[in-house]
Amino acid sequence: MQREDPHPAVSTTLAPLRNRAFRAIWTATQISSLGWLVQTTAISWLMATISASDLMVALVQASSTLPAFFLSILAGAVADSFSRRGVMLAGHFVIALAYLTLAISVALGIVSPWLILGLNFLAGCGFALNDPAWHASVGDILEKRDIPAAVTLMSLGYNIVRSTGPAIGGTILAFFGPLAAFILAALSGLVPLAAISRSKWHVRSSSLPRERVVTAIQDGLRFTAMSSEIKAAIVRGTLFGVASISILSLLPLIVRDHLAGGPIAYGALLAAFGVGAFTAGLSSSYLRRIVSQDRLIVLASVTCALCCFLLPLTTSIPVAALASAIGGAGWLLTWTGVDVSIQMSSPRWVAGRTLSIYYALSYGSMAAGSWIWGTVAQNYSLTVAFEGAAAVLILVAAAAFALPIELWEESEKEASEFVPPSLALDLTPRSGPIVVKIDYVIAEQDLEAFFECMRKRRRIQSQAGARNWTLQRNLLTPTLWTETFRTPTWTDFLRLNHRLSAADHELGERLAALHDGSGAPETVLTIERTTTAVRTRSQPITHVSRP
Repeated sequence: MQREDPHPAVSTTLAPLRNRAFRAIWTATQISSLGWLVQTTAISWLMATISASDLMVALVQASSTLPAFFLSILAGAVADSFSRRGVMLAGHFVIALAYLTLAISVALGIVSPWLILGLNFLAGCGFALNDPAWHASVGDILEKRDIPAAVTLMSLGYNIVRSTGPAIGGTILAFFGPLAAFILAALSGLVPLAAISRSKWHVRSSSLPRERVVTAIQDGLRFTAMSSEIKAAIVRGTLFGVASISILSLLPLIVRDHLAGGPIAYGALLAAFGVGAFTAGLSSSYLRRIVSQDRLIVLASVTCALCCFLLPLTTSIPVAALASAIGGAGWLLTWTGVDVSIQMSSPRWVAGRTLSIYYALSYGSMAAGSWIWGTVAQNYSLTVAFEGAAAVLILVAAAAFALPIELWEESEKEASEFVPPSLALDLTPRSGPIVVKIDYVIAEQDLEAFFECMRKRRRIQSQAGARNWTLQRNLLTPTLWTETFRTPTWTDFLRLNHRLSAADHELGERLAALHDGSGAPETVLTIERTTTAVRTRSQPITHVSRP
């Protein structure tokens, strides 16, 4: 199935819905999210009624986010190495199983705090498996220019549901009890399974063998560590998650202890949070035109700090709802901005892994934040917990000076075609290590430009899989410079070149233009051999030169 042709030259927020596969999965995800929010409302309130521990109430949020911390990086490697569609199906199967088990347990009267947390943790494992594959699949399903609109639309859809789901959950709790909420969640969990099973989309295939999961994880970690744009976005998102989760994790205690309300009041505050997020999402395109992405995230952190400051100081439900709406707006603007920055800074071959690292750290930070603020609330007071979270959010806003988030680039990052060179030696896929040497003749007046290109070259090659990259100058012929790097196997060499984009090859063309020798820079491929290796007379040479 080919991608559907985009209609407008400039993508609008609703443009991704023209794609049949995206539309079906997006819609099913909203139905599933509705069930999840209804269930989360029921679980949080049920925990508040069967447990006197403030920490156990706060751990409801932690139990659903902690799996992402442990499993997301593995899930991202699996999503990049296997069928992302199959990974999504597996994740939603686990979610549906957890929902169904919880509904059956409540129907049989088997309810305990640890059982609730355990099943919530299992559902979180399903989300940890599904989310990197689903978000990375957006770039497979849609054209590149539609990705920002798709990410915003995914957040908008969730927050449309958030604005109604908690209120529906509170109403169901008040009139029908927790069991009805859990049954609704169990049924909604089946919808994405049907939608993904029916949807197919084109994914660029590779002739190379599948990477081992451990190697895929290492490549993803190396790429992320060497990308300043992705690192800044992940660090800022992680710090924001630690502080901002206090709003959601402690909200049931605000309703119970400060507002003296019930499940309907709790659902109303969660709905207000969703309305604020939805409103911010609708206006996000306009806001990004008048304010830079980095400054918008700073302002979003400040609005969440304002929410944390106001919630424990009021006994009025309308004022608390207004504070929740402010927090929801800051929540959406921050997470959407960080997500889009990472999506647009990641090539398709590693998108699942960079997103999974982001999810692991952000969800892990939220799980840690839930535990931290729950502990502070239990040992001191709710007011102290919220004031502490507000102070941390102000520090997160100030972190923009040290870790600015650059605007995502529109440049094409798709891998380009690569034709392997003809070799005089028969190699197996696991033959290696392969050593690559490229000789350049550089005039003295071109050295500054050469060094600038080489700094970029080192980062690009290392991100794609090059090991032990060096730049050497010949002592006898100072104008001769040699770029050297290794790959563990011949397959790794091929994979590295398949990962390079057209923009990366343009850098090679600039280096070739600086080359002052006759013809193009000479590339020599060799394979390392130890002195103990057995050779025969008929064995051909172990290197290949190519222009």
